[in-house]
Amino acid sequence: MKSFRERVGKEVIVFDGGVGTYLYEKGIFINTCFDELNLVNPDIVSEVHRDYVNAGADVIETNTFGANRFKLAPHGLETKVHEVNFKGAQIAKKVAGDSTLVAGSVGPLGVQIEPLGKLSYDEAKDAFKEQIKGLLDGAVDFIIFETFGLVAELKQAIRALKELDPDFPFISQVTINDDGHLLSGASLESFVSEMGEFKPDAIGMNCSVGPKSMLDALEQLKSLTTLPISVQPNAGLPMNVGGRNIYMTSPEYIAEYSKRFIQTGASIVGGCCGTNPEHIRAIRRAVKALQPAKRIDVTVADLRVTAPEAVNVFDMSEKSRMSNKLIRKEFVTLVELVSPKGVSPVKEVAKARKLFHFGIDAINIPDGPRASARMSALALAVTIQREVGIEPVLHFACRDRNVIGMQSDLLGAWALGIRNLIAITGDPPKLGNYPDATAVFDVDAIGLTNLIKRLNHGLDLAGNPIGDPTGFCIGVALNPGAINLDEELRRLDWKIEAGAEYIVTQPVFDVRILEKCLRRIKHVKLPILCGIWPLVSYRNAEFMNNEVPGASVPPEIMERMRKTTTKEEGFAEGVKIARETYDFVKKEVAGVQISAPMGRIEGIFQILDK
Repeated sequence: MKSFRERVGKEVIVFDGGVGTYLYEKGIFINTCFDELNLVNPDIVSEVHRDYVNAGADVIETNTFGANRFKLAPHGLETKVHEVNFKGAQIAKKVAGDSTLVAGSVGPLGVQIEPLGKLSYDEAKDAFKEQIKGLLDGAVDFIIFETFGLVAELKQAIRALKELDPDFPFISQVTINDDGHLLSGASLESFVSEMGEFKPDAIGMNCSVGPKSMLDALEQLKSLTTLPISVQPNAGLPMNVGGRNIYMTSPEYIAEYSKRFIQTGASIVGGCCGTNPEHIRAIRRAVKALQPAKRIDVTVADLRVTAPEAVNVFDMSEKSRMSNKLIRKEFVTLVELVSPKGVSPVKEVAKARKLFHFGIDAINIPDGPRASARMSALALAVTIQREVGIEPVLHFACRDRNVIGMQSDLLGAWALGIRNLIAITGDPPKLGNYPDATAVFDVDAIGLTNLIKRLNHGLDLAGNPIGDPTGFCIGVALNPGAINLDEELRRLDWKIEAGAEYIVTQPVFDVRILEKCLRRIKHVKLPILCGIWPLVSYRNAEFMNNEVPGASVPPEIMERMRKTTTKEEGFAEGVKIARETYDFVKKEVAGVQISAPMGRIEGIFQILDK
């Protein structure tokens, strides 16, 4: 298992939800010392941790939030600080096993410190040190300082950790009000500034407010720091129902906002008071939708391909009509048509014919988009090419085939006349209509690109000669709005080294994101085709903004779509927005790939009509 430092900032990490409130849900009385349960009822604490692990949490927090001498004293436990924390760490570690990280939870002392109270800074530091020592001895993976409203107190907690282990990883989290200030009234800017000297591994916010206020504060926090950011909101504000405090915010709502947290810049998401395993399970699904969990990298050495002497490798100008236009630097237009869910491609062929007559260069056909079960993309591509005469661009995904099946299908595609490909990793089955289906992913898009390049050089994946080579024009995908753009561009460089010959982006709605990405890849000399998606409704805009990784729809466009009142108004406004995007990007890229949502190709004619 990777350590916390190996993962933080490089992937999205899902924390667990509320521990105390979940124990309350399980029937533990509100006046109970929850931390004491580590000693008197470890089974129920284990059960809480286990429920969160089963829900998909990458990290579980110890049941030690209030396990300091001041909060334990009213229960007569002030002499058992080390024991309570040590036992809390051991319980969590046993449940976590080798697959889940354990964060040692440390909260405020619960008493005023100087200058407002009698407790000095050094006394506060010593109290924290006593608690943290138990957590370190219990072998937690890192410390999370959470729900601090006073930065001065948080600094004493960090001082305590530094005295015990100067290099131990930790997260600094504060709690805020609806106005985005700490409960002490301090600003997020001052919080970030005062954390600078301590070099936390991540900073963030938790508790007090619900998701909406957290999102507003995150937008500000993101502009203040380059550190990884954690966001763990409450499940809204509690309501008293039948004498019990109940948090009313649904798992779906929390998950929806978790997507927005990630898209805004958070790399750690989870829940606080009122959230339970159902909320974390929903967050886990949301994270999977934004970031497929399984990524398989290949080494640079794997990417070098030399053709046998007798093989004549196809030149780019010989591969296809589209590749010819690309090397001549003529603007290329692709239109995306999705395969039918049944056995008849009649409607798709008719649309392809209209697009061909209009002057579209090629029809782009996704391979099981959103992990959906549809007619084979290869079958539709061959049918359209034979019946219409327009070139298809076939998506080829790694999800459903092992490397044997990939080579077989690619050789067959070449024999059937397919000349243009886009190599993609593919959406995970969890996104589709058969979420329990098995994914293959023998390789990812990098390995697939390399495999195609080998076939183009007359070799199979093992380097054995196959006779005459294929001559595919190899495209790869790029997500300009990726959560981790550095990782996306690193992978793009590998795709290019593996053999990519052109690039197609995810749908672009915010041209500022595209511009930022293009500035980062000035060194790339391959033609880039920009994805354009005509929105059809406000609901469609919400879906793209929250369900499609990196397809960030800016607030001004969301507002334009929100103002539409009928389907036709929504479609007309979506086409207008797409035309504006097209007018902007056509000066920046080598071509466009325009989608036809709901199969409505008439909008494409309006976008391209001069």
